[in-house]
Amino acid sequence: MSVQERLLYQDGQLTIVMATAPGVPAVALIGEIDASNSPALATTLAGCRSPGQGAYIVVDTGELRFIDVSGLRVLVMPTLPPSQRWIRLHNVTPYQRRLLRMMGWFYQPRAHQAPR
Repeated sequence: MSVQERLLYQDGQLTIVMATAPGVPAVALIGEIDASNSPALATTLAGCRSPGQGAYIVVDTGELRFIDVSGLRVLVMPTLPPSQRWIRLHNVTPYQRRLLRMMGWFYQPRAHQAPR
């Protein structure tokens, strides 16, 4: 099975790449997210969502060096009930877990099969 990567977004701080493979869509975030690019993150992730790709998107945050509250809000979707949240976080770092706990948004891993 072949995995192809496609650049979805890039600015001076953040690169968003989608790995196209059978199964659940996987998006990797590389760099830094803050108020200047979190709207682009939200738009890019929403654009990845399609009925043919499943109910949720796996977002790999392991290569983020920094994320602020605006970026966390995009990823955690705190205003939606848990059953309606369509982003699943993968490779959450200890720093990111700490931020989520500090904000009262407890990170709870969800089972998923990431594309290989």
